[in-house]
Amino acid sequence: MASTTSPLDSPPAPPAPPGRPRSTGRVGDKIFIGLSRGSGILLLVIMASIAVFLSYRAVLAISKDEGNFLTTLDWNPAGDPPVFGIAVLLFGTVVSSVIAMVIAVPVAVGIALFISHYAPRKLAAPLGYVIDLLAAVPSIVYGIWGALVLVPYLEGLNLWLDQFFGWTYVFEKTEVGIARSLFTVGILLAIMILPIVTSVSREVFLQVPKTNEEAALALGATRWEVVRLSVLPFGRSGIISASMLGLGRALGETMAVATVLSPSFLISLHVLNPGGGTFAQNIAAKFGEADEFGRDALIASGLVLFVLTLLVNGAARLIIARRKEYSGATA
Repeated sequence: MASTTSPLDSPPAPPAPPGRPRSTGRVGDKIFIGLSRGSGILLLVIMASIAVFLSYRAVLAISKDEGNFLTTLDWNPAGDPPVFGIAVLLFGTVVSSVIAMVIAVPVAVGIALFISHYAPRKLAAPLGYVIDLLAAVPSIVYGIWGALVLVPYLEGLNLWLDQFFGWTYVFEKTEVGIARSLFTVGILLAIMILPIVTSVSREVFLQVPKTNEEAALALGATRWEVVRLSVLPFGRSGIISASMLGLGRALGETMAVATVLSPSFLISLHVLNPGGGTFAQNIAAKFGEADEFGRDALIASGLVLFVLTLLVNGAARLIIARRKEYSGATA
């Protein structure tokens, strides 16, 4: 007698491989997928359009530039012959941003650790709200505060740095003048990017698995050892990504820098001396009075800033992608 096999005795089907969720066929799902895909494509089209526009106008200007666009220490597109270069702007943008990062990142990480692991709950929540609100303050308000408050009070700090650290050459003040320097700009930018780095770092620290912290405490670790062995290793990539986002803000800041800085087309490693320049500050200061060719020259410098910002944001995305598989979950 032939044996029959019940469908209940058949082995279960293997699970479907992980992948993108498929549409259920509902109208709402189809509309949502279409809108999401269209938004992504539209964003790419806008970015490509900006890049093409900047590149086209930059080529028009650079083709008529009688100087070296990368090394010329002058900005005179209206001259005969026209001469302009981005050496001073690139130097000032990078130096002021580096100063801002050196000051802001350690302070921001400390504040984030205090809010997430040290402060009482009644204090942590209001303090977090205040930090988040600082990111909403307009740039021009920071600029006015920097010009009226920060610049006068930094003169004493500059003299102190010159007296005790002038031997480093970087902090040697060789010119007389108020503190409208790249160092002042760096401090102002540090204050402006502090909320961004703090907020992102705080959220990363709050995602640390409690089991990791409890295990360290059970082994007799102090609170600082828990932070050093469990929290900071888990949040390292988040801290770097937050720093990259802050750096992107510092590179492109315009009005605050234009309000505080005393521009000059000189490259000097004496960061306390008045003078310097950045891409955004130079564009904001000279765009209104420039002729058509001068605007093309400013757009050419804007293209460099555009590429620099994209590289910074791309580096942040790569760092996030490298640590994406590490979620901190326990088996």
